[in-house]
Amino acid sequence: MLLLDHVSIGVPDLDAARPFYDSIMEALGASKVYDRRDALGYGARCSADDVASSCLAVYLDPSPITMNRRHWCFKALTREQVDDFYRRGLAAGGRSDGEPGLRPAYHEHYYAAFLLDLAGNRIEAVCHAKETARAVIEHG
Repeated sequence: MLLLDHVSIGVPDLDAARPFYDSIMEALGASKVYDRRDALGYGARCSADDVASSCLAVYLDPSPITMNRRHWCFKALTREQVDDFYRRGLAAGGRSDGEPGLRPAYHEHYYAAFLLDLAGNRIEAVCHAKETARAVIEHG
C-alpha cells in the first residue's frame, strides 16, 4: 500500500530551491510536471485511471524553518539512485545530514542518505532492496 498521495514542502525562496529539487527528483526518476511562479511539482497526481501515483509540491512559503525535524523521505529503487540523489543534492547547494550508507538500526538493507535543502528541510532518499550482485562486484 502506498500511504502518501502527495506531499508539500515549503521554502522561502523558490528560485534558490529549484536547482536543488530539480536535481534530486531527477536522480530519483521523478519528472517535473509543473513550474509556476509559486510552486514546483514532481511525479504524477492520481486520477480515476491511476490510483498508485504520488507527487511532490515545493511551494513558496516565507515562514521560518526551524530545527523542528521536518523530514521528507523519498523511495529510491536502487542504492545507486540514493548515491546520485546525494551527489546531485550537494552539487545543487544542499548540505549533508548523513552520507549514503546502510542504517541497520532500521533494517538490514536500509540504505539511505540525508540532505538539508537550502531552507533547512531534511530530505532523505532510501532504498530498501538488497544490494544487487552487480553492485557488490562494482563496489566490492
